[in-house]
Amino acid sequence: MPKLSDVITALEEVYPPQWAESWDAVGLVCGDPQAEVSRVLFAVDPVQAVVDEAVEWGADLVVTHHPLYLRGTTSVAATTFKGRVVHTLITNGIALHVAHTNADHADPGVSDALAEAVGLRVTGPLVPDPTDPLGRRGTGRIGLLEPPLTLSAFAAQVAEGLPATAAGVRVSGDPDRLISRVAVCGGSGDGFFAEVRAAGVDAYLTADLRHHPASEATEAAPVALVDAAHWATEWPWLTLAERALRAVADKRGWAVETKVSHRVTDPWTAHAPMSFTA
Repeated sequence: MPKLSDVITALEEVYPPQWAESWDAVGLVCGDPQAEVSRVLFAVDPVQAVVDEAVEWGADLVVTHHPLYLRGTTSVAATTFKGRVVHTLITNGIALHVAHTNADHADPGVSDALAEAVGLRVTGPLVPDPTDPLGRRGTGRIGLLEPPLTLSAFAAQVAEGLPATAAGVRVSGDPDRLISRVAVCGGSGDGFFAEVRAAGVDAYLTADLRHHPASEATEAAPVALVDAAHWATEWPWLTLAERALRAVADKRGWAVETKVSHRVTDPWTAHAPMSFTA
Protein backbone atom coordinates (compact mmCIF):
# COMPACT_ATOMS: atom_id res chain seq x y z
CA MET A 1 0.00 0.00 0.00
CA PRO A 2 1.21 3.53 -0.71
CA LYS A 3 1.83 6.12 1.96
CA LEU A 4 -0.42 9.16 2.19
CA SER A 5 2.46 11.31 0.93
CA ASP A 6 2.66 9.14 -2.22
CA VAL A 7 -1.06 9.52 -2.93
CA ILE A 8 -0.99 13.28 -2.33
CA THR A 9 1.98 13.62 -4.68
CA ALA A 10 0.04 11.72 -7.35
CA LEU A 11 -3.05 13.92 -6.89
CA GLU A 12 -1.00 17.11 -7.00
CA GLU A 13 0.66 16.02 -10.24
CA VAL A 14 -2.82 16.03 -11.80
CA TYR A 15 -4.10 19.08 -9.86
CA PRO A 16 -1.03 21.17 -8.97
CA PRO A 17 -1.74 23.49 -6.02
CA GLN A 18 -0.10 26.39 -7.88
CA TRP A 19 -3.03 26.37 -10.30
CA ALA A 20 -5.39 27.37 -7.47
CA GLU A 21 -6.61 30.95 -7.07
CA SER A 22 -4.71 33.06 -4.53
CA TRP A 23 -7.71 33.15 -2.18
CA ASP A 24 -8.21 29.38 -2.23
CA ALA A 25 -7.25 26.78 0.39
CA VAL A 26 -6.20 23.52 -1.27
CA GLY A 27 -4.00 20.60 -0.30
CA LEU A 28 -3.74 18.35 2.74
CA VAL A 29 -5.95 19.50 5.62
CA CYS A 30 -5.21 16.70 8.08
CA GLY A 31 -3.45 13.36 8.03
CA ASP A 32 -0.07 11.74 8.69
CA PRO A 33 2.04 11.70 5.49
CA GLN A 34 3.63 8.42 6.63
CA ALA A 35 0.32 6.62 7.14
CA GLU A 36 -0.65 3.88 4.68
CA VAL A 37 -3.61 4.40 2.37
CA SER A 38 -5.78 1.54 1.17
CA ARG A 39 -9.14 3.25 0.58
CA VAL A 40 -9.87 6.70 -0.90
CA LEU A 41 -13.31 8.32 -0.93
CA PHE A 42 -14.09 11.20 -3.33
CA ALA A 43 -16.81 13.75 -2.44
CA VAL A 44 -17.78 17.35 -3.18
CA ASP A 45 -18.24 18.61 0.39
CA PRO A 46 -16.23 17.91 3.58
CA VAL A 47 -19.38 17.69 5.71
CA GLN A 48 -20.24 15.32 8.53
CA ALA A 49 -22.38 13.01 6.35
CA VAL A 50 -19.42 12.44 4.03
CA VAL A 51 -17.03 11.89 6.93
CA ASP A 52 -19.47 9.41 8.47
CA GLU A 53 -19.57 7.56 5.14
CA ALA A 54 -15.77 7.48 5.13
CA VAL A 55 -15.76 6.01 8.64
CA GLU A 56 -18.39 3.39 7.71
CA TRP A 57 -16.47 2.35 4.58
CA GLY A 58 -13.09 2.32 6.32
CA ALA A 59 -11.50 5.04 4.19
CA ASP A 60 -7.99 6.26 4.93
CA LEU A 61 -8.30 9.39 2.81
CA VAL A 62 -11.16 11.66 1.73
CA VAL A 63 -10.59 13.86 -1.30
CA THR A 64 -13.09 16.73 -1.58
CA HIS A 65 -13.57 19.52 -4.05
CA HIS A 66 -14.66 22.12 -1.52
CA PRO A 67 -12.27 23.30 1.22
CA LEU A 68 -13.13 22.78 4.87
CA TYR A 69 -11.48 25.98 6.11
CA LEU A 70 -11.52 28.41 3.20
CA ARG A 71 -10.93 31.48 5.36
CA GLY A 72 -8.80 29.92 8.07
CA THR A 73 -9.58 29.36 11.73
CA THR A 74 -8.08 29.77 15.18
CA SER A 75 -9.63 26.58 16.59
CA VAL A 76 -10.53 23.06 15.54
CA ALA A 77 -12.47 22.34 18.73
CA ALA A 78 -15.40 19.96 18.28
CA THR A 79 -17.75 22.72 19.48
CA THR A 80 -18.42 23.65 15.80
CA PHE A 81 -19.47 21.39 12.93
CA LYS A 82 -16.14 21.93 11.17
CA GLY A 83 -14.26 21.10 14.34
CA ARG A 84 -16.37 17.97 14.72
CA VAL A 85 -15.42 16.99 11.16
CA VAL A 86 -11.71 17.37 11.99
CA HIS A 87 -12.08 15.39 15.23
CA THR A 88 -13.96 12.58 13.48
CA LEU A 89 -11.33 12.38 10.76
CA ILE A 90 -8.33 12.36 13.10
CA THR A 91 -9.93 10.01 15.64
CA ASN A 92 -10.54 7.48 12.86
CA GLY A 93 -7.18 7.95 11.17
CA ILE A 94 -8.65 9.50 8.04
CA ALA A 95 -6.83 12.19 6.06
CA LEU A 96 -8.53 15.02 4.15
CA HIS A 97 -7.18 16.51 0.91
CA VAL A 98 -8.75 19.34 -1.12
CA ALA A 99 -8.54 20.02 -4.86
CA HIS A 100 -10.67 23.11 -5.56
CA THR A 101 -9.87 25.83 -8.10
CA ASN A 102 -6.75 23.91 -9.13
CA ALA A 103 -9.17 21.17 -10.26
CA ASP A 104 -11.34 23.81 -11.95
CA HIS A 105 -8.37 25.01 -14.01
CA ALA A 106 -6.99 21.56 -14.86
CA ASP A 107 -7.23 19.88 -18.26
CA PRO A 108 -9.36 17.88 -17.89
CA GLY A 109 -11.04 19.49 -14.92
CA VAL A 110 -14.37 20.17 -13.26
CA SER A 111 -16.00 21.83 -16.26
CA ASP A 112 -14.80 19.10 -18.63
CA ALA A 113 -16.59 16.56 -16.46
CA LEU A 114 -19.70 18.75 -16.42
CA ALA A 115 -19.63 19.11 -20.22
CA GLU A 116 -19.26 15.36 -20.66
CA ALA A 117 -22.15 14.67 -18.28
CA VAL A 118 -24.57 16.82 -20.28
CA GLY A 119 -23.52 15.64 -23.73
CA LEU A 120 -21.16 18.37 -24.95
CA ARG A 121 -17.94 18.00 -26.93
CA VAL A 122 -15.38 20.38 -25.42
CA THR A 123 -13.52 22.66 -27.83
CA GLY A 124 -11.56 24.79 -25.33
CA PRO A 125 -11.64 26.85 -22.12
CA LEU A 126 -14.07 29.71 -21.51
CA VAL A 127 -11.38 31.73 -19.70
CA PRO A 128 -7.94 30.47 -20.82
CA ASP A 129 -5.10 30.23 -18.31
CA PRO A 130 -2.43 32.66 -19.60
CA THR A 131 0.32 30.45 -18.15
CA ASP A 132 -0.70 27.48 -20.31
CA PRO A 133 1.21 27.55 -23.64
CA LEU A 134 -1.24 25.05 -25.15
CA GLY A 135 -4.27 27.15 -24.25
CA ARG A 136 -6.21 24.16 -22.91
CA ARG A 137 -6.35 24.94 -19.20
CA GLY A 138 -8.56 27.57 -17.65
CA THR A 139 -11.91 28.31 -16.06
CA GLY A 140 -15.06 26.95 -17.68
CA ARG A 141 -15.33 25.29 -21.06
CA ILE A 142 -16.91 25.87 -24.48
CA GLY A 143 -18.65 22.83 -25.92
CA LEU A 144 -20.65 21.79 -28.95
CA LEU A 145 -24.04 20.10 -28.78
CA GLU A 146 -24.15 17.58 -31.62
CA PRO A 147 -26.78 17.49 -33.00
CA PRO A 148 -28.25 20.82 -31.84
CA LEU A 149 -31.27 20.71 -29.54
CA THR A 150 -33.97 23.14 -28.53
CA LEU A 151 -33.33 24.90 -25.24
CA SER A 152 -36.08 22.89 -23.53
CA ALA A 153 -34.61 19.61 -24.82
CA PHE A 154 -31.11 20.63 -23.76
CA ALA A 155 -32.35 21.57 -20.28
CA ALA A 156 -34.00 18.15 -20.02
CA GLN A 157 -30.70 16.54 -21.09
CA VAL A 158 -28.89 18.51 -18.37
CA ALA A 159 -31.42 17.38 -15.77
CA GLU A 160 -30.96 13.78 -16.91
CA GLY A 161 -27.17 13.95 -17.00
CA LEU A 162 -26.63 15.47 -13.56
CA PRO A 163 -27.47 13.94 -10.17
CA ALA A 164 -30.94 14.84 -8.99
CA THR A 165 -31.38 17.68 -6.50
CA ALA A 166 -34.41 19.37 -4.97
CA ALA A 167 -33.68 22.57 -6.89
CA GLY A 168 -33.70 20.88 -10.28
CA VAL A 169 -32.71 22.96 -13.31
CA ARG A 170 -33.84 26.53 -14.02
CA VAL A 171 -33.91 27.98 -17.54
CA SER A 172 -34.00 31.47 -18.99
CA GLY A 173 -34.76 31.93 -22.69
CA ASP A 174 -36.99 30.83 -25.54
CA PRO A 175 -37.63 27.10 -24.99
CA ASP A 176 -37.81 26.54 -28.76
CA ARG A 177 -34.51 28.24 -29.54
CA LEU A 178 -31.97 25.91 -31.15
CA ILE A 179 -28.83 25.41 -29.06
CA SER A 180 -25.55 24.19 -30.55
CA ARG A 181 -22.70 26.06 -28.84
CA VAL A 182 -22.65 26.12 -25.04
CA ALA A 183 -20.43 27.60 -22.33
CA VAL A 184 -20.26 25.69 -19.05
CA CYS A 185 -18.76 26.45 -15.66
CA GLY A 186 -18.99 24.02 -12.76
CA GLY A 187 -20.00 25.80 -9.56
CA SER A 188 -20.77 29.51 -9.21
CA GLY A 189 -20.40 31.11 -12.63
CA ASP A 190 -22.19 34.44 -12.79
CA GLY A 191 -18.88 36.29 -12.67
CA PHE A 192 -18.06 35.24 -16.24
CA PHE A 193 -20.89 36.77 -18.24
CA ALA A 194 -18.53 39.07 -20.15
CA GLU A 195 -16.51 36.06 -21.30
CA VAL A 196 -19.70 34.17 -22.14
CA ARG A 197 -20.89 37.01 -24.37
CA ALA A 198 -17.47 37.27 -26.01
CA ALA A 199 -17.54 33.52 -26.76
CA GLY A 200 -20.66 33.91 -28.90
CA VAL A 201 -22.44 30.90 -27.40
CA ASP A 202 -26.13 30.08 -27.56
CA ALA A 203 -26.42 29.04 -23.92
CA TYR A 204 -24.56 29.11 -20.63
CA LEU A 205 -24.78 26.28 -18.09
CA THR A 206 -23.58 26.98 -14.56
CA ALA A 207 -24.84 27.29 -10.97
CA ASP A 208 -25.80 29.87 -8.34
CA LEU A 209 -27.05 32.47 -10.81
CA ARG A 210 -28.19 35.56 -8.91
CA HIS A 211 -31.10 37.73 -9.97
CA HIS A 212 -29.32 40.92 -11.00
CA PRO A 213 -26.39 39.40 -12.92
CA ALA A 214 -28.74 36.99 -14.69
CA SER A 215 -31.24 39.73 -15.53
CA GLU A 216 -28.54 42.02 -16.87
CA ALA A 217 -26.98 39.19 -18.86
CA THR A 218 -30.23 38.37 -20.63
CA GLU A 219 -30.77 42.05 -21.44
CA ALA A 220 -27.23 42.48 -22.77
CA ALA A 221 -27.20 39.51 -25.16
CA PRO A 222 -29.54 36.74 -26.36
CA VAL A 223 -27.81 33.98 -24.40
CA ALA A 224 -30.01 31.32 -22.83
CA LEU A 225 -29.20 30.48 -19.22
CA VAL A 226 -29.35 27.04 -17.64
CA ASP A 227 -28.90 27.09 -13.87
CA ALA A 228 -28.34 23.83 -11.99
CA ALA A 229 -27.48 23.16 -8.35
CA HIS A 230 -23.89 24.00 -7.39
CA TRP A 231 -23.26 20.52 -5.94
CA ALA A 232 -24.71 18.81 -9.02
CA THR A 233 -22.51 20.71 -11.49
CA GLU A 234 -19.35 19.72 -9.61
CA TRP A 235 -20.24 16.14 -8.70
CA PRO A 236 -19.29 14.68 -12.15
CA TRP A 237 -15.66 15.69 -11.49
CA LEU A 238 -15.42 13.08 -8.73
CA THR A 239 -15.40 10.26 -11.27
CA LEU A 240 -12.76 12.09 -13.30
CA ALA A 241 -10.54 12.50 -10.23
CA GLU A 242 -11.10 8.88 -9.25
CA ARG A 243 -10.05 7.76 -12.75
CA ALA A 244 -6.88 9.84 -12.52
CA LEU A 245 -5.86 8.29 -9.20
CA ARG A 246 -6.81 4.79 -10.37
CA ALA A 247 -4.54 5.22 -13.42
CA VAL A 248 -1.60 6.06 -11.16
CA ALA A 249 -2.43 3.24 -8.73
CA ASP A 250 -2.64 0.69 -11.55
CA LYS A 251 0.61 1.91 -13.09
CA ARG A 252 2.49 1.71 -9.77
CA GLY A 253 0.85 -1.46 -8.52
CA TRP A 254 -0.77 0.17 -5.52
CA ALA A 255 -3.35 -1.89 -3.62
CA VAL A 256 -5.81 0.99 -3.30
CA GLU A 257 -9.61 0.93 -3.47
CA THR A 258 -11.47 4.05 -4.58
CA LYS A 259 -15.07 5.13 -4.27
CA VAL A 260 -17.18 8.12 -5.31
CA SER A 261 -19.67 9.29 -2.71
CA HIS A 262 -23.26 9.42 -3.97
CA ARG A 263 -24.58 11.16 -0.87
CA VAL A 264 -26.40 14.32 -1.89
CA THR A 265 -24.84 17.13 0.13
CA ASP A 266 -26.62 19.94 -1.70
CA PRO A 267 -28.01 22.13 1.11
CA TRP A 268 -31.47 22.46 -0.47
CA THR A 269 -33.64 19.50 0.50
CA ALA A 270 -37.13 20.23 -0.90
CA HIS A 271 -38.85 22.11 -3.70
CA ALA A 272 -42.42 23.42 -3.66
CA PRO A 273 -43.60 24.10 -7.25
CA MET A 274 -45.81 27.15 -7.83
CA SER A 275 -48.56 27.63 -10.43
CA PHE A 276 -46.92 29.39 -13.35
CA THR A 277 -48.12 30.60 -16.75
CA ALA A 278 -45.47 31.89 -19.16
